[in-house]
Amino acid sequence: MKISRWIALFALALLPSVLAHATVRTEAGLAESKAGAFETYRLQVPVEKPLATVEIRLVVPSGFVLTRFLQTPGWERSVVKDASGLITEVTWRGRIEEGEFARFIFQGRNPQSPTKLYWKVYQKYADGSVVAWDKEDPSADTPASSVEIK
Repeated sequence: MKISRWIALFALALLPSVLAHATVRTEAGLAESKAGAFETYRLQVPVEKPLATVEIRLVVPSGFVLTRFLQTPGWERSVVKDASGLITEVTWRGRIEEGEFARFIFQGRNPQSPTKLYWKVYQKYADGSVVAWDKEDPSADTPASSVEIK
């Protein structure tokens, strides 16, 4: 087998681990948006273990003003607000089975100035273990999803 085929097979083998993490993108699937824009985002969470995910916690990045949600059937949602009433965290409780993923849709206003938003997500499994998708280094094992605000 040629070296290029080995490289291609290796890349394909890595693909699920690269794609299998909690990601936040615009509703159109983009990793960028405009400063000051009102935007709809989607949080997509796959199950990576042989057991169900039972809770998702999203930490809202500083400068983003979260304003509303699309109801996610089968999931209960709670929020944490700061002293000024801004939502700083969202927790969804429900169930995503092995081999499935779920999407959570929300809207808000982007920061007024260009920046990079890091969306930290904590995925809790049925056995109580938590995967922290919160590293700002994109090469980390559990990177936070990011959106470039231009």
